[in-house]
Amino acid sequence: MSDLIKRLAIWILLIGPLNCSLAAPAVTRPRILGVAHAALFVSDLEKARAFYVDFLGYEESYVLKRDDGSVRIAFIKINEKQYLELFTESPKQDGQLNHISFLTDSAERMRVYLGSHGVKVPDKVSKGRIGNLNFNVTDPDGHTVEIVEYQPDSWTTRERGRFMPDTRISTRMAHIGVLARQLDPALKFYGDILGFREFWRGSSSGTVLSWVNMRVPDGDDYLELMLYSEKQNAEQMGVKNHICLITPDIAKAVAILESRPGRKQYSRPIEIKVGKNGKRQANLYDPDGTRVELMESNTFDGSVVPSSTAPPPG
Repeated sequence: MSDLIKRLAIWILLIGPLNCSLAAPAVTRPRILGVAHAALFVSDLEKARAFYVDFLGYEESYVLKRDDGSVRIAFIKINEKQYLELFTESPKQDGQLNHISFLTDSAERMRVYLGSHGVKVPDKVSKGRIGNLNFNVTDPDGHTVEIVEYQPDSWTTRERGRFMPDTRISTRMAHIGVLARQLDPALKFYGDILGFREFWRGSSSGTVLSWVNMRVPDGDDYLELMLYSEKQNAEQMGVKNHICLITPDIAKAVAILESRPGRKQYSRPIEIKVGKNGKRQANLYDPDGTRVELMESNTFDGSVVPSSTAPPPG
């Protein structure tokens, strides 16, 4: 019996390292390169076009149509990698926000990676009608988050070098802002799982935290978590679920907007203010109330504004 026990012990010692070597390797996260697009519901496409094209100076690169020939999605090109998608459908639970999208270098590896971290993912990555690989997940606040990988044969690649006129009021969407009711679950999803890096917190009141900024792990774009405690109405959702366009000179940009013929159809005043982050900015609103934040990339006096230490909303 003692010989048998010795043999078993030797066998266990030998097989142990083998089992370790055969263990499945950890799933690593592919790169997240930046904000790809924000998708918005619009109630009147022609009015939305007047705002984004005639007033802000962008061009529409292509559309997706329904079977009856009507436009379902219009694509407004900001730069080679960033778009706005205008959905001609009724808003759902998230105000005028349809979804947000981040660019990766491997949609399939991201799908596997997210699944390995307990995120509900589809069974496979799909190829969209414009030819890019993509899939959707849902963040802790119910926002639809699209992961997209641009393809060489897609419409995005086909239109490189086109639809980027000098009239664009900005050539970069620096961030997307989304509502966040509970900070900790959002930090776990975007920070612990997706690898976003928090770099600044702000408070409008000085007593309660209002914003948390988190940069994508492999680029300069960022997500702005817009914290709240009370239920938000449609107008409030339009303010908080927003996009930010960067300009080197806000005064010059506003002067350009004021001089454009499209200004006649835009009834709101355009005011330049210094935000809590120390950056000069002006808020614009599309015909459905979605806020477009036009902002300089640096603080107005070159100083660094420290992060707020205020607690998040209860």
